[in-house]
Amino acid sequence: MENIARIAQKYFAPESIKSAQNFNGHIIITLENEEENASKADALKAELLGLENIQKASVIFTKKKAPQLSPDIEKWKIKGIKHIIGVASGKGGVGKSTTAVNLALALADLGKKVAIFDADIYGPSLPTMLSFENTPPTSYDGKIFEPFENFGIKAMSIGSLIDRDTPLIWRGSKACGAIEQMLTETNWGEIDVMVIDMPPGTGDIQITLSQRLDFDGIVIVSTPQDIALIDAVKGVNMFEKINVKILGIVQNMAYYICPHCGQKSYIFGQNGARQTAQKMAIRFLGDIPLEQSIRTFSDEGTPIVAALPDSQSAKSYRQIGAKILQNL
Repeated sequence: MENIARIAQKYFAPESIKSAQNFNGHIIITLENEEENASKADALKAELLGLENIQKASVIFTKKKAPQLSPDIEKWKIKGIKHIIGVASGKGGVGKSTTAVNLALALADLGKKVAIFDADIYGPSLPTMLSFENTPPTSYDGKIFEPFENFGIKAMSIGSLIDRDTPLIWRGSKACGAIEQMLTETNWGEIDVMVIDMPPGTGDIQITLSQRLDFDGIVIVSTPQDIALIDAVKGVNMFEKINVKILGIVQNMAYYICPHCGQKSYIFGQNGARQTAQKMAIRFLGDIPLEQSIRTFSDEGTPIVAALPDSQSAKSYRQIGAKILQNL
């Protein structure tokens, strides 16, 4: 089936190919949200009919119906923001927040005015990674927060209002209320791209954010190992069901390079996220290595894109950032 999908991708965008199936010699290609093009469809069918043991080929064009919001659900209005992208993961522990911060810095390096918001409300880590831990936000009028600004990007996090060791024991509605307040009552200024560091998983907060914000798309972060990819697939499917575009998958901790011999070791498996992206017909954005300096600089409050801008890891983040901008 992978061979059939590759043939279909010669004629139509990978993200529009919903399925490619072979029913006893009858191939059915189902496309979603792709403009009907008879000449391309005929060319694709002709090539498929040239395959061995194929007697019939069909190309079906479909449209996904956008879910209707309830009348009482309104979009949150954030002034000055041109594009919003979310960085999400199906599970915790895959380096989502580290990826979000370094991607935000990479987008700034690519000439964009960038802000990042910490919606990972139960485990906020932006204050640590962007060096504003234990610093409360400023408000000149008692109504509007001023964002923190470090390394050329603006940032805000619920973690700036609470002690790092204090757990938030909030239900979803209260957590979403806090997120709305901090997002809409912060003086962001004019921003080209806002990065939302989403909570891990597929729960109420993720769904509410997807309904309340006009996302331009979601970046899924996963490691190559099977257990992480299972949850990553669930995350992709959740966002697709609520009609939020998937910009692609980042494979974090893709490999380890020995500092002594330079040899690559695939500790968590090899190319799992790349293969998953191909099977799901979504874009693979790139690899980020398992590197001690990424962790060290994040813990010290100077992410690697800012600390070592010429490092291979920083270049990888910028390459991924460039691919994201192409999709906006």
